[in-house]
Amino acid sequence: MTAKPKPAKMPANPLWGGRFATGPAEIMARINVSIDVDRRLYAQDIAASRAHAAMLARQGILKPADAEAILGGLDRVLAEIESGNFVFKAELEDIHMNVEARLAELIGEPAGRLHTARSRNDQVATDFRLWIRDAIDALDPALKDLQLALLDRAEEHAATIMPGLTHLQPAQPVTFGHHLLAYVEMVGRDRGRFADCRTRLNECPLGAAALAGTSFPIDRDATATALGFDGPAANSLDAVSARDFAIEFLAASAIAGTHLSRLAEELILWVSDRWRFVTLSDAFTTGSSIMPQKRNPDAAELVRGKSGRLIGALHQLLIVIKGLPLAYAKDMQEDKPPVFDAADSLGLCVAATAGMIRDLRVNAAVMLEAAAGGFATATDLADWLVRVLGLPFRQAHHVTGQLVHIAEKRGVDLVGLSLEDMRAIEPRIDETVFSVLTAERSAASRTSFGGTAPQRVHEAVQAARRRFL
Repeated sequence: MTAKPKPAKMPANPLWGGRFATGPAEIMARINVSIDVDRRLYAQDIAASRAHAAMLARQGILKPADAEAILGGLDRVLAEIESGNFVFKAELEDIHMNVEARLAELIGEPAGRLHTARSRNDQVATDFRLWIRDAIDALDPALKDLQLALLDRAEEHAATIMPGLTHLQPAQPVTFGHHLLAYVEMVGRDRGRFADCRTRLNECPLGAAALAGTSFPIDRDATATALGFDGPAANSLDAVSARDFAIEFLAASAIAGTHLSRLAEELILWVSDRWRFVTLSDAFTTGSSIMPQKRNPDAAELVRGKSGRLIGALHQLLIVIKGLPLAYAKDMQEDKPPVFDAADSLGLCVAATAGMIRDLRVNAAVMLEAAAGGFATATDLADWLVRVLGLPFRQAHHVTGQLVHIAEKRGVDLVGLSLEDMRAIEPRIDETVFSVLTAERSAASRTSFGGTAPQRVHEAVQAARRRFL
């Protein structure tokens, strides 16, 4: 009598466990799971699976009925996730396995055909590129809105005088509008870096499979086009192992974060009681649990602090990638946490900064008073000596330095010196010199392209609106 064949033993893992006799150790399962992080890729994962299934059907690799079932099932999975009714399972490790397992529950055997001619390696690389591309597309309007906030305030304060500083010491009078326009330029370059990153990442890894491509007659151009990529990645090894697109995103984020941090630091100084250049409302400040009088610029301080997270995220991924041989390694599972955190942090910081710029109230009289101090018009005096008396600039610099020394000893500013005081150092000085020694005249005289003169600020605002908005 012939013995009945024993039923096949269920694998240790329903999606990859055929090679394994037992399941992983508990600690192995814990370190291996990534669903709590990569569940954020669900929309991109399902979009890529839809494009892959449609291509397999067009190529005759999938039967039309199977493809139709898969596409309908994927729509149901997406609806479940977006409605909050999907149950993510840690034992299924990641978003790819969770989606595929649920698809199998919904449509049965055809779900197992979806993974034909692909690997989780090219799947995750594709999903991750799609996610970062979407993050850049969401971030650019926010950065553009920050520029708009800066431009509106710059135009409003094109003639508001404030001290321009070097080494945090009074240097020359500038306009507040001109100062804000500096950040418009920084944010513009940030947007350019993200745009460049988007261009370089826009190659489709799907079809590279595990690392060597596939023997199935797939159409990689079709899946690339369906997913909005410029084309398929040219090398299968590079396609699954490259993460420089994520590193570039983090580098652009870190640079943008440092720009926001510099502006935040200035806001913190400007709102302090020592400066009082601007005031922030209750909307962007907090109080103290013990000191009733306090109004703390916490929003600005948190923007300044979160720049450290952005810089740290870049370092984190560089360190993960630096020692990895080709092609894929599980270390790459650590690529997503810093990217997700950086995207969240930067988006929050950009929105908070735009809010503070729109919220702040400028104390123009305090700014003007500060701009008039610290001998900030000394360069204007030196320029007058060159322009009117024909002195070489080095000699004019020396004469001006002597006059500053006299004024400092007497406790007055340059405009407080008498004509006789000035002629004691340079006899040819006449009374017209006093016309260049006010902060307003100083700022108005800086009419070179890119300068701080109010007329130039108005022109620069309009030019920036055309360039960036």
